[in-house]
Amino acid sequence: MIIKSIELKNFRNYEDLNIQFDKGTNILYGDNAQGKTNILEAAYLSGTTKSHKGSKDKEMIRFGEEESHIRTVVVKNEKEYQIDMHLRSRGAKGVAINKIPIKRASELFGILNIVFFSPEDLNIVKNGPAERRRFIDSELCQIDKLYLSDLAKYNKILNQRNALLKEINFRPGAADTLPVWDEQLLEYGKRIIRSRKKFIEELNDIIHDIHYKISGGKENLILKYEPNIDDIFFEDELSKAKNKDLKLCQTTVGPHRDDMLFSNNGVDIRRFGSQGQQRTAALSLKLSEIDLVKRVINNTPVLLLDDVLSELDSSRQNYLLNSINDIQTIITCTGVEEFVKNRFEINQIFQVIDGKVYDKYINPEDEEEHS
Repeated sequence: MIIKSIELKNFRNYEDLNIQFDKGTNILYGDNAQGKTNILEAAYLSGTTKSHKGSKDKEMIRFGEEESHIRTVVVKNEKEYQIDMHLRSRGAKGVAINKIPIKRASELFGILNIVFFSPEDLNIVKNGPAERRRFIDSELCQIDKLYLSDLAKYNKILNQRNALLKEINFRPGAADTLPVWDEQLLEYGKRIIRSRKKFIEELNDIIHDIHYKISGGKENLILKYEPNIDDIFFEDELSKAKNKDLKLCQTTVGPHRDDMLFSNNGVDIRRFGSQGQQRTAALSLKLSEIDLVKRVINNTPVLLLDDVLSELDSSRQNYLLNSINDIQTIITCTGVEEFVKNRFEINQIFQVIDGKVYDKYINPEDEEEHS
């Protein structure tokens, strides 16, 4: 699976851009705030319909414009897909696959599988549970359309139940409808819990060996799912929490409060690990994510690395770069010195300056000149 090209019109700081990518390693380099990450954002948006930053559609439209267009051409299993996305400052976005409009985001998922790695991801271990849930959800939604549907319905019902809990304080008779929302919350919540449990078990099978190698054989990392409530006890616990929920006007039990444990030699590194251990675990997690996607879709995802190398020491840089030589990778950085120093093979270099992209192709015969 590769991204063949991305065309942008009035997206972020790009008025008009058409960029062709190599199937190997692509470097986007330039000073900060020039627009490098915006290209990665467009790629991620094309695969998931969402910004990796959580930005709203109108925030991604070029200043002074009313709409924006993204066209991404993907090659998967020797078949070409054209993904068109139309962002509007007012109203919902429009999405078409091979010029045929789609009605649901789930119709897009699975065409382009993305693994996004940014400096913020290096803090996934030490930060709060919400970030770890976001990681689980973002990957599961790409590889499991049923999970995508279950999660969307669960979140909608959760919001409606919370709104009802507030309403009951002013209108006690509204409590009669609470069992209706409870029943649906349980149905989709149990499915989410089971899917997350399976996902983390599969990820755990992969991450141990990767982390063992990165740490030089010194550390044994184990991932463990920490559900707020097990699916078989969810109904009983939701019932027990009713009075507490009414008092707080929010649902206090359910998968929206789940977490994931990172254990190194029996120690919870979320709380007691050094920054180096936490970052190594985060790197192992991302590399494990790549391997898991490969297994599930029987194909390679596209890897987006947003200025991550500057945050890693040389040994972790080398391990990361040596682990991705079989998949298409688009990397942003402020310079190419690290790649040159590490004699890492680069297939395509682009320089980004103030919303303009300059193509600098590296011919394989000239590899020594750039290594």
